[in-house]
Amino acid sequence: METILIKNIFHIGNIVDVLVEGNRIKTIAPNIVADATKVIDGSNKAIMPAFYNCHTHASMTLLRGFADDMPLFKWLKEYIWPFEDKLTAENIYDGSRLAILEMIRSGTVFFADMYWHHEATIRAAHEMGVRANIGVTFIEARGKAEIDNNFNFINSFKSPSDLISISVAPHAIYTIGKDLFQECSKVANANNLILHTHLSETLKEVEDCKMYNNGLTPVGYLHSIGVLSCKTNAAHCIHITELDAEIISERGVNIVHNPCSNMKLASGSFNTPLVEKYGCSITLGTDGTSSNNNLSMQEEMKFAAFLAKLSYNDTSLLSAKRVFQWATENGANAFGIDAGLIQEGKLADFLIIDLNNERLVPNHKLTSNWVYSADSRCISSVVCNGKLLMENGVIENEQEIIERGKRKL
Repeated sequence: METILIKNIFHIGNIVDVLVEGNRIKTIAPNIVADATKVIDGSNKAIMPAFYNCHTHASMTLLRGFADDMPLFKWLKEYIWPFEDKLTAENIYDGSRLAILEMIRSGTVFFADMYWHHEATIRAAHEMGVRANIGVTFIEARGKAEIDNNFNFINSFKSPSDLISISVAPHAIYTIGKDLFQECSKVANANNLILHTHLSETLKEVEDCKMYNNGLTPVGYLHSIGVLSCKTNAAHCIHITELDAEIISERGVNIVHNPCSNMKLASGSFNTPLVEKYGCSITLGTDGTSSNNNLSMQEEMKFAAFLAKLSYNDTSLLSAKRVFQWATENGANAFGIDAGLIQEGKLADFLIIDLNNERLVPNHKLTSNWVYSADSRCISSVVCNGKLLMENGVIENEQEIIERGKRKL
């Protein structure tokens, strides 16, 4: 069994050693003596939980900067969807590897994806050693043949490793009809899979839903057709009512807040007080790079906190400690990953960060520095499932991945 011993690292106010055996944190204590496969000097460094990106479209790295500064539906219909129609499975593979490279460098060890050519993204995630939940995406207009192929893939799926899972991903209520949404839910339940969708992202979505569904909001509509549960991963949930929040809480739906994308697309301001009032499960995601335009979960934490404080004129709203929990522990919990905390017995997903980086000096309170000040330059090494994905800033095959990402379509 491979072991990693990290010596003299800062953890919750103390200098300790951390021993990793296999894929779990075995011991956290001073002066550990062990015959480790690898020994890391943790002096002037700290150990922190890694990030879990609960909603993204990884291979949209290929669309970074392609179509900016326009409303969501114009952006989708006139630019994004026509571009996506040209993407091949190999393009998706290249874009996914570029995204995973960016996520590793910025401290993310898990992403929940929703895109086309899911096999290509699965291949990329497996090869690069990250955790991933890959959405098999449904849009009604893409035709019956693709829908049938998607269901066949889901029903026969065999994961290449314990790190890779799939979800059933009906895109949104404005691209999926009632019957197909219910079929997606049925198949997800039968295979014990997450149902991953966009929900209540724009006012137009809400208004159209109410017009065509007897005044029901998108949340109310999905509840009425029986597809919301504790296995639902709902991205955005910006425009929700008190009743919506109550339904989300009662059904155990996981909300994925995407503050940077929401602001860039002017989709609206997330109602932090409302979802916190009802004790909703809340996580963070980056959305895709065409609407962000990066995959930094640190930025998502900072902007989530700042947007909440500004929107509700309350400087105490959404503390650094709370939004950090959204990005780490809550994200892991939402996908059944026994991680998100630096504790003995937990899966070994963590970051080693450089306390000598100017963004972390002085270190009055590390969590505050990490949320409000730090950037990816502060990350020295990244460990996922007990394996070093980045060591001292070096990631395997980085230059080849970047060169392939530069190719024009």
